[in-house]
Amino acid sequence: MIPIKTRDEIQKMREACRVAATVLQKIREHVAPGVNTYDLDQEAKRLIESLGAQSACHNYKVGRHTYPSYSCLSVNEEVVHGIGTIKRVLREGDVISLDVVVSYEGFIGDNAATVGVGELKPEVSRLLQVTEEALYAGIAMARNGNRIGDISHTIQTFVESRGLSVVREFVGHGVGASMHEEPQIPNFGRRKSGPKLRPGMTLAIEPMVNLGGSDVEVLADGWTVVTADREPSAHFEHTVLVTEGEPEILTSLKK
Repeated sequence: MIPIKTRDEIQKMREACRVAATVLQKIREHVAPGVNTYDLDQEAKRLIESLGAQSACHNYKVGRHTYPSYSCLSVNEEVVHGIGTIKRVLREGDVISLDVVVSYEGFIGDNAATVGVGELKPEVSRLLQVTEEALYAGIAMARNGNRIGDISHTIQTFVESRGLSVVREFVGHGVGASMHEEPQIPNFGRRKSGPKLRPGMTLAIEPMVNLGGSDVEVLADGWTVVTADREPSAHFEHTVLVTEGEPEILTSLKK
């Protein structure tokens, strides 16, 4: 069952998402050549705690693997779930995906963006632009009466019509009192398929788009997902509320 949030729960989601969006915005300001991803992650930890929240990523368990970082920092060919490390130093022309998930007063805020480090190659700049535009195209379909497949199909056709590929092994999801709720939200699919959307649903919509092929693999750390061809990847995400009218982007600070 897809949880339908009450008015009180929606307000708590707004507050959690405002914290997550604030942390993401501030972390972006620290991205620069010469910065390592461990220091970025520690800054995320400091900011999250200063706002009275907790990282929903830190110590998250999947099977025998426990996630060690406070944010997910994925560089270049890393798609998602990159772990901050002193050894990963950002260089001119890199891209880094910043994924911030917080728990605040019992609810989750989840958002991500991919940021360029200095001047990018034109094709990499275009990758970031298309991925972000695909996110907003998908969000526009998160309307009462539509189906999950309408979001998925819109993202897929938007991306593939521009010669890029969507990751299929990792998907968006419902979000609320826990980080992963029903439904799953693939970035590919058929129009008018899947569960019907209703007001009060809160969804983490997150296109993951590759410059090269769609295939990915997981590194030996059990977390870091990379493109199989080691071409760059981009990841943008918002937490979105389905309403009676236009979708509300809960992780937007532009209100």
